[in-house]
Amino acid sequence: MRITKEYIKQVNYKIVGAAIEVHKQLGPGLLESIYEECLYEELLMRGLHPQRQVNLPVLYKGRQVKNDLRIDLRVNDIIILELKSVNKMAPLFEAQLMTYMKLAEKPKGLLINFNVTKLTDGIIPIVNKIFANLPD
Repeated sequence: MRITKEYIKQVNYKIVGAAIEVHKQLGPGLLESIYEECLYEELLMRGLHPQRQVNLPVLYKGRQVKNDLRIDLRVNDIIILELKSVNKMAPLFEAQLMTYMKLAEKPKGLLINFNVTKLTDGIIPIVNKIFANLPD
């Protein structure tokens, strides 16, 4: 399948809808691992292809280091989800997701904090600039 901006937008829309449903069902205040498990199930129910706890090898000067990074969720092999359940989002979380996107060469990421009253206030979309020239 050819990745286009429109395809990414459609997958993103389904992910946000799934996350809102999970938050609506569970509310704030639970462990991140609970939200991850439930969001994974909701994404499957919506016909998406999520993967949980995806290993991301780290190369340093052309050599793979011993420890891998771990992505919370990767959806349809194009969007990375970094899930949180925190009182306050830190800029470090955005930097973390941007690093994952760069290393994994993925066009989009969503930082989602479930510990909020209204979930849309807890979603930060991030676009990998190296994919800015994708076709519409």
